[in-house]
Amino acid sequence: MLEVRLERTTVRAPFGGMVGQRLVSLGDYVNSQSSLLTLQTVSPARVVFSVPERYAGELKAGQPVTFRVAALTGREYTAQVDFVDPVVTLPSRTITVKAIAGNAGGQLQPGMFLEARLATARRSNATVVPEEAISPTASSVYLWVIVDGHATRREVELGVRAPGFVEVRSGVLPGEQVVVGGVDKLVEGAAVTVTEVTRVPRGGREG
Repeated sequence: MLEVRLERTTVRAPFGGMVGQRLVSLGDYVNSQSSLLTLQTVSPARVVFSVPERYAGELKAGQPVTFRVAALTGREYTAQVDFVDPVVTLPSRTITVKAIAGNAGGQLQPGMFLEARLATARRSNATVVPEEAISPTASSVYLWVIVDGHATRREVELGVRAPGFVEVRSGVLPGEQVVVGGVDKLVEGAAVTVTEVTRVPRGGREG
């Protein structure tokens, strides 16, 4: 009889994890509705981030995610989307996305701030330029191309993005030189001195 009573006093966690905050103390009165403590899943870890609503049609479970944690500099982690909220969050007009990440070493802890990258589309043979070459206006987006040693402004249409780069779908041709630094000081026809710097996005090739 005593063993049965003792068994009824045991509270079993619904999943394996790490105990966080204790909400009761020895001698406190509790009932079936009382919260005793917080329990955090640490392996695998749950990654939660927001995506602008314009990408709603491109989000789905199974997509790969790469992310970095502010407190863990120099490291990059991978995860896989397992939940996409069907409701847009207001007033930010974003969609909540959740992903599962391996955390065997326990470096990832609940509440850490992260920056995530989610690949919503892939396009081969795309023409890309560094993000800092792009200058947006209220009605268009443009960049500066070097023609015969002089800067000329080109309106462009943008496509998919990669870390540090953006696809240009029209307005510039592969192999053309674009201005990256000091674009806010340029005027049409200004003479420029070229210092070539070649940068290639991850998974891409020069050209």
